[in-house]
Amino acid sequence: MQKSGSGWQGAGLAAVFLSAQAHAGQAPAAPTDLQAQLAAVMHELAEQRREIDALRRDLAAQRGVQAAPHVAGPEQLASTRGTGNAQAPQAAPQTTAPAAAPRPLVAAVGKPPGRDKRPPQVAPLFEQPGVLTPRGKVIVEPGFQFGYASSNRVALVGYTVIPALLIGLVDVREVKRNTSTASLTVRTGITNRLEAELRAPYVYRSDSTVSREIFTGTSVERVFDTSGRGAGDAEIAARYQINNGGPDQAYYVGGLRFKSRTGRDPFEVVTDCTRRCIGDNATGTGLPLELPTGSGFYSLQPSLTWLFPSDPAVFFGSVSYLHNVKRSKVSRTVLNGEQEFLGEVKPGDIFGFNFGMGLALNDKASFSLGYDHNSIARTRQGGAPVPGSVRTQLGTLLVGYSYRLSDKRTLNVSLGAGLTRDTPDVSLSIRIPTTY
Repeated sequence: MQKSGSGWQGAGLAAVFLSAQAHAGQAPAAPTDLQAQLAAVMHELAEQRREIDALRRDLAAQRGVQAAPHVAGPEQLASTRGTGNAQAPQAAPQTTAPAAAPRPLVAAVGKPPGRDKRPPQVAPLFEQPGVLTPRGKVIVEPGFQFGYASSNRVALVGYTVIPALLIGLVDVREVKRNTSTASLTVRTGITNRLEAELRAPYVYRSDSTVSREIFTGTSVERVFDTSGRGAGDAEIAARYQINNGGPDQAYYVGGLRFKSRTGRDPFEVVTDCTRRCIGDNATGTGLPLELPTGSGFYSLQPSLTWLFPSDPAVFFGSVSYLHNVKRSKVSRTVLNGEQEFLGEVKPGDIFGFNFGMGLALNDKASFSLGYDHNSIARTRQGGAPVPGSVRTQLGTLLVGYSYRLSDKRTLNVSLGAGLTRDTPDVSLSIRIPTTY
């Protein structure tokens, strides 16, 4: 007669058990007690085997392996991945006794973090940031900007008999201009794709003009110093991320900025002219006795910014168009409080574009290199171009550095060098955005 595997195992366990008792000097247990002990051992082995089988099934479920013919669909897999306590899908019915409840191999750790859909951080170079403020966060950014510009102008007043002989006067002017701007910018995230910004600047300007006074025969150079300080033009802006973007996919951010006239108007300051600064009866230098701190015109600027991550670099750029709103019935203040009527004045609109590349050096430091260009149209008075006004091209080469001081504070420094004669020679910007 043949015995089953479990019977032979039971006999072997009994022999081992009796041998152990005999070796210990104990009397062999009664057959009834021996059978009870063997049954307990067999039950414990069966429970351990069920637990091992349950652990195997749970491990197979976590690895996405199906032992049964049933195959889980994409929705089921998406709902179980990353939860830390995935269970095996329904298997085919079994004829054996149901297994004990499986013990989870790992504790639940929650849902996996979603992919960050915001553009990557780069060292900022331009006025419009590319990375939006997260929802519910507020960024306070104090900043300081310094610019220096110098230019030379030579005007010939008279007529030439031959190309080498001039009958008349030569007006030579050299202007050295320093501009310092302290600003406070506040940005807040309305949603993860929309942010609002408010900027309030304070401007200090100083100009030095070295010239020989026009319409005089003196050869002595005259220095004309003037300065101005006060609140600048406040700005309000909004930016919206158009798409999700991702690795090897560009992010697009649309923006709209409005500039007010809170700064001191250029037409409010007193100009160094006795009665008129234009025409045949012009007298004086024509320079302002105090420099304005604002442009004197409302402006609206739409823009489109793009960022393209290509590990380890990030390429970025933007295009913008600034529209200046014309003013009517404009008058300029000259000496003795008299007004010179100018009529309708419309500054030229500005078309701008920029591009650059950002590279992270480590987890705290990064630098960027870029180019910024602005094309300024001619100023018009009474619908006609102002005499001597031409389209102006401003080109600036920029280098920026960024260092993360803490989890909430970053130091941003950018340096610009003018590439055209009308562009400021050098500009330095320091900003410290702090997140709350």
